[in-house]
Amino acid sequence: MDMVSLVEPCTAMCFKTSRIFTLLATGIVLVSCASSKTKNENALHLTLATEPPTLDWNLANDNVSHQVINQIMEGLAEYDENMNPVPAIAETWDVSKDGLVYTFHLKKNHAWTDGKPVTANDFRDSWLRLLAPKTASEYAYFLYDIVGAREFNTGQILDAEKVGIKTVDDHTLLVTLTQPIVYFPHLTTFMVTYPIRVDVVDRYGPKWTEPRNIVTCGPYQLTEWWHEYRLSLRKNPSYAGLPKPFVDEIIFNIVPDPSTALTLYDQAMIDVAVLPPMAIGHYKNSPDFVHHSRLRNTYFGFNITKPPFDNVFFRRALSQSLDKSQIPSILNGKEIPIKSWIPSNLPTASPEAGLGFNPDLASLDLEKSKVDLSQPIELYFNSDPTNKKLAEWAQNQWKQNLGLNVELINQDWKSYLSLLHNDAPGLFRLGWGADYPDADSFMNVFLSYSGNNFTQWKNKTFDALVIQARGEANVEKRKNIYTQAEKMLLDEEAIIIPLYQHTQNMVVKKKWQPYPTSSLDAVYLKRVRAIHELPLHEPLNP
Repeated sequence: MDMVSLVEPCTAMCFKTSRIFTLLATGIVLVSCASSKTKNENALHLTLATEPPTLDWNLANDNVSHQVINQIMEGLAEYDENMNPVPAIAETWDVSKDGLVYTFHLKKNHAWTDGKPVTANDFRDSWLRLLAPKTASEYAYFLYDIVGAREFNTGQILDAEKVGIKTVDDHTLLVTLTQPIVYFPHLTTFMVTYPIRVDVVDRYGPKWTEPRNIVTCGPYQLTEWWHEYRLSLRKNPSYAGLPKPFVDEIIFNIVPDPSTALTLYDQAMIDVAVLPPMAIGHYKNSPDFVHHSRLRNTYFGFNITKPPFDNVFFRRALSQSLDKSQIPSILNGKEIPIKSWIPSNLPTASPEAGLGFNPDLASLDLEKSKVDLSQPIELYFNSDPTNKKLAEWAQNQWKQNLGLNVELINQDWKSYLSLLHNDAPGLFRLGWGADYPDADSFMNVFLSYSGNNFTQWKNKTFDALVIQARGEANVEKRKNIYTQAEKMLLDEEAIIIPLYQHTQNMVVKKKWQPYPTSSLDAVYLKRVRAIHELPLHEPLNP
């Protein structure tokens, strides 16, 4: 089949007809959302693409959980509108001359929703819990640059007192690093470093994140969680940060299908909707349309322990046989095709790294691999219209350019995430969004000890280069180090195939514009204001 006809955009009539069927199929959801809408006009109605896998911020490692946790919790720092870390629960922080010791001075007026003050020990408890082997957090490596952290996480030391996380008093946290880290304050904005009440975790066990049990310290508090259906957050009356939240209630309806979410949007049941590819052309001239770039990439990954993906020539053949220049016209979301991994809008990006489209070299590598082509290979992805289009495109490319037969297998997000953690398939689609605006957030994913590295690739030289770059303040020197590391990852070993950098296309009701967006997906809904409310911007800090 011709590739153009395979991905031909839906016509306006086709689009409207499909929306009518979606509306009829989701009547129950519409009624439930409508009844909720009438309760409070100062409520913000949003959707989540799936049930949050967890609201335990030491364990969460996905964007859906992050969207909720970021509203009910707060850390030492948060991002301002220019993506700079600014104080949140911390009032200030100091750095020693050698860059190894950070002293965080906490504000004295922040409290948990049960009235107890937030203390430095709550942060120490959280960070040690993140590192504790029994927690089994995929993000434990996040703190490995702290003295003793890696050894504690891997069981080489058992005494938590040997970890460089200390409390001087209730409002002073002292953190000692193994080497200077140029982006360390950025780490304190991310959910896994938020404080925690271990007494609550111990008291309620796995049920501690349920609304009746959870204790939080953010601008909103969790009041309702109908699993697989809806979460509701209410303004936290004891929240001491700035700006004070304007919206009384945030309702997250769980709507897996983007077309259904858009139907809800058009029926005024929700206030914000992410546009599926076929809808972008229909809405791009609407005053509701919002477009922004993201520090988020999509890639195909290989579990290199599983044949035939254990063969580097086969991986290189698959990588060089994809014409990524076609992706924007297929997905229709202004995606940026990529061959390197670090996004081009970061100063240490290395665009010379990565394998480009070269079907002749791909055929040669395929021949060198001596892989038996009689059996189809399997490409796994999580259910989503965009992912499906991408998978079908890759299936067609590999058939056309290499003669490969590819079987597509999709799963819901929770099942897919479990599969990746327990037994990652040989070839899988995944996205990665930066946790902080630095190249390290992309490169550390593939460290030997990263809990988010599903490729099973372990390379000590690559690890050493990434760790070396963390302490290098000179941008050009740092860029050169990353170029070496990326060429190992992408050219020499072909561990992943970078596909495209994301943009986000959405519609937002005029009442809530300007709506806060973030290239990191670190959206703080406390900054949302109705259009008639002035001022639109309040100070971010006291």
